[in-house]
Amino acid sequence: MKTFSITHPVAGFITYQDKKRYLWLLSIVMPAVPLMGMFIYLQTGLEWTLGLPILLIYLVVPFLDSIIGSDNDNPPEEIVPQLEADTYYRYLTFATIPMHIIVLIAAAYLVGSNDLSWWAVAVVAIVAGGYSGFSINTAHELGHKQTSIEQWLAKVCMAVLGYGHFCIDHNRGHHVAVATPEDPASSRMGESIYAFALREIPGNLKRGWRLEQARLQKQGKKTFSIHNEILQSYFLTVILQGPLVFAFGWIMLPFLAMHNGWAWFQLTSANYVEHYGLLRQKKDNGRYERCQPHHSWNANYILSNIMLFNLERHSDHHANPIRRYQSLRNFPNIPEMPNGYFGMYLMAYIPSVWFAVMDKRLLSLAHINGDLSKVNIEPKKKEAIYARYG
Repeated sequence: MKTFSITHPVAGFITYQDKKRYLWLLSIVMPAVPLMGMFIYLQTGLEWTLGLPILLIYLVVPFLDSIIGSDNDNPPEEIVPQLEADTYYRYLTFATIPMHIIVLIAAAYLVGSNDLSWWAVAVVAIVAGGYSGFSINTAHELGHKQTSIEQWLAKVCMAVLGYGHFCIDHNRGHHVAVATPEDPASSRMGESIYAFALREIPGNLKRGWRLEQARLQKQGKKTFSIHNEILQSYFLTVILQGPLVFAFGWIMLPFLAMHNGWAWFQLTSANYVEHYGLLRQKKDNGRYERCQPHHSWNANYILSNIMLFNLERHSDHHANPIRRYQSLRNFPNIPEMPNGYFGMYLMAYIPSVWFAVMDKRLLSLAHINGDLSKVNIEPKKKEAIYARYG
């Protein structure tokens, strides 16, 4: 295992080993899990086996998160420059990209070349779309980095699911307005994930286009041109998904619609659990305070963090967006989720369960301490929430 070391003028000789160094390889393997279900189906002919990857992600992984537990260790700050300069971690994100594309093509081939029932086609689309959600996660890691190759590869990732406006909206919109009522990607207390999706998905699209249009106008360029980074990613989507329709026929239209839609909903699910009810306070000048670690829900569960390039250490990510996944930190006294993302997604899909668990957890946070004025509340539910908790 590689050892990082430095002789610090004050702290002396410091060494660090990333105990998860080779476990990060799981991030490459996980997007390919749908291939397992496809292989089992081809061997047995049993259509229900196509849904096995869904059970793995929503039942097995949350259970293992609770059993394996959390890792609260942080790399020494003096070592972080070396850790971030190690290209091994960067190459892992690069190696993940082909897996996203392979799974989509394999799923399309399975649907287009086999006489599946309508519900089996839907299952394959949902499974492939769910795991294409990992493509968003890869794009999220790459898109925040300041190298042209990583930013271009982020566009390729988003082309897999036709969500090319993500990087523009996320980097220049969400990170600016996060944990405020103005942000369509920050969920509010009392807002179900389904109501949130109806606000978030079109809101992100509109904001992304508005931000890109403003950037191009500032440079004296046309919105509909090769310089538009959103259109660049959409063009890659056409290159990737268009031949699938040509090769396998009309069945690809509903298949790709379900695949893309469910992949988008994975981003919605992540946004919903990451900032639920958290609110940045306004300063006297009318501007919001700087985003701090306590403005994001955090999780340190080992397994799901390895699967997601440490995305669940979201508190540090929003406070320090360009920090690479291998050096993200845990902080004391920040909002902590009771399970990893996939367990939280499942909880969010049943709103009554989500509200029962998360509303009390939200109000008990140290920086809120029951004060509803410090909570981002859904306006339509404000009166009911104040009546219950005020």
